[in-house]
Amino acid sequence: MNILEAIGNTSIVRLAKIVPPGCADILVKLEWENPTGSMKDRMARAVIARAEEDGRLRPGDTVVEYTGGSTGAALALVCAAKGYRLQIVTSDAFSPDKRSHMAALGAELTLVPSEEGFATRKLFLDMIEVARQLSREPHTYWIDQLSNQDAAAGYYSLGEEIWSQSRGEVDAFVHSVGTAASSRGVATVLKRHKPGVEIVVVEPAESSVLLGGPAGAHKIEGIGIGRTPPLWDPTLVDGILAVRTDEAEDMARQLAREEALFAGTSSGANVVAAIRVAQRLGPRAKVVTLMVDSGLKYVSTDVYGLNAG
Repeated sequence: MNILEAIGNTSIVRLAKIVPPGCADILVKLEWENPTGSMKDRMARAVIARAEEDGRLRPGDTVVEYTGGSTGAALALVCAAKGYRLQIVTSDAFSPDKRSHMAALGAELTLVPSEEGFATRKLFLDMIEVARQLSREPHTYWIDQLSNQDAAAGYYSLGEEIWSQSRGEVDAFVHSVGTAASSRGVATVLKRHKPGVEIVVVEPAESSVLLGGPAGAHKIEGIGIGRTPPLWDPTLVDGILAVRTDEAEDMARQLAREEALFAGTSSGANVVAAIRVAQRLGPRAKVVTLMVDSGLKYVSTDVYGLNAG
């Protein structure tokens, strides 16, 4: 087996302590079990493989992408395994642990400055433009994750695993939206198995554009790009919930201390929203959400740093 075959087949566990009485069961999928510690390994493997298959990516080419970090580390893993040069456009708005991880796997980083460390619509647009310029070099393949139709296919396996591990008893799937590829991929599979399953997506309350609010600055890394993602498919979504950055951070810390689950901020947002759904559905239901990535990616941030909380 090679490292790329180690992607997927992650564990699923039930939250035991933080779910209020009278709620549905909440099952969380431990996506940090993937090789780089996040669900993005699934997407990275899929987009590279599909680009190779149809000739968009050839031996000796350079891969280019903009990313806050987890996608970058996942692409760096796949490119290192397959022998491609990788150029990543990222920012100081994102965890230094993630930037170090990407560089350790061989990625060459270009940093775009942020506004006081916040993720904003302007920052994402600036990063995309820098990546676009780099992609104009010869023998370069630009992933362009926000528009890459191959990305959702990388998460079909995640949907199948959820269906199998829940024994088909999943009543709702709750997950935060960045590119929308993961929620779209999982929803496609779950709704094929069970058309009545609820798909509830999560966005930062400070930038709740899917609910019709204005774009704003927030610190939930990897989600909330300040506009509707090109891969967004509203026909697959049954509900949208907004979670504040402070709620997400507090829940991430609570998960670590009370459930021994060490995850990132978007995972905290997922659980905040999953509890709201579980309270509405009641004790006979099952709600599934994701531990998107490992808390090890955030040990230098104000989520888990010595002055956190």
